[in-house]
Amino acid sequence: MEILMSIVAGILFTATVYLMLSRSLLRIIIGTGLLSHGVHLLILTMGGLKGGSVPLLGEKASSYTDPLPQALILTAIVISFGVTSFFLVLAYRAYQELGTDDMDKLRGNEHDE
Repeated sequence: MEILMSIVAGILFTATVYLMLSRSLLRIIIGTGLLSHGVHLLILTMGGLKGGSVPLLGEKASSYTDPLPQALILTAIVISFGVTSFFLVLAYRAYQELGTDDMDKLRGNEHDE
């Protein structure tokens, strides 16, 4: 199962690179969202996909699951939500001010007047 999850994370990273190398600002924002999902999946996969009981002291289980990857992913989800919302507001304001989301036109080259 870890191999399948690693392949899916690789596909997400491939799609992310494709989207982030485009000229549209909205595609770049979607790419950063996909990048965060790929990282979450990679952290979960590297933490191990094993079954077991919850790590409570009163439980008498033979194996426990590690809660650290899940806690890291939950924290990363909140951070990526904040960053994505900031990017969307920034892109909206840039579109309002400049009327485009093309990165070459947003760069402000002197010869493109």
